[in-house]
Amino acid sequence: MATTGGTGSGGAVKSAMRTLDIIEYVVAHPTGVVAQEISQALSIPVSSLSYLLGTLVDRQYLVRAGRLYQPGSGLDRLRLAPQGLPLVERVRPLVRTLRMRLDETSSFFVRRDWQIEAIITETAEHTLRYSIAVGALTPMHCLAAGKAILATLSEDELAAYFAGTLRAQFSANTIIDESQLREELARTREQGFAVTRNEYTPGICGIGRVLRDAGQVVGSLAVAIPVVRCDANVEASAGETLKTIAESFSA
Repeated sequence: MATTGGTGSGGAVKSAMRTLDIIEYVVAHPTGVVAQEISQALSIPVSSLSYLLGTLVDRQYLVRAGRLYQPGSGLDRLRLAPQGLPLVERVRPLVRTLRMRLDETSSFFVRRDWQIEAIITETAEHTLRYSIAVGALTPMHCLAAGKAILATLSEDELAAYFAGTLRAQFSANTIIDESQLREELARTREQGFAVTRNEYTPGICGIGRVLRDAGQVVGSLAVAIPVVRCDANVEASAGETLKTIAESFSA
């Protein structure tokens, strides 16, 4: 298939066209095709094809069964209205956008009682970076994502939180005192995002903002940045990026 594109973008356009050609070819052969057949049919070098197939499988647009490639569930999601998708599938593009814009590890957390669970995460490409395990449970008081959620609770819920939790001291910077933590939550409400510095993992700064769906808090987005890259300007920029992404989802 011929490709066209502006100056400097020909490679990107060619890669995009090849990706679409692969999807269309596999969809036309739903029982499955092997990589060599795709390469020969579409005149795509094996080296390029391997990367494109791997990406399509990772994004679930294709599935691999042995040597065969078949249409994946990601293609079905494209036909659904956003409201018909599970929350995790609706939020995944937001996490990817956050990671791409800031090039820092980005995650989405949901509340589990007085803890938060990471259900989506994308790790930064820097050599110095922070990794978060999907499924990991962490107390709310020591992560920006948790503080962002705490800041939205009613006074009765906060009273229950402080009465019912033993807030562990993970580092010398972890805020465990109720009055100090309440001050932090007030700052979070005022600026629209939460910040942690060396509170859970020494050397890491966290910035988080709640995500709302139809007015209800469904979780929080957060970015983890090594403190050597996280000054006041970076914090402010990350906060604005989180605001833009969260508001686009809510809208």
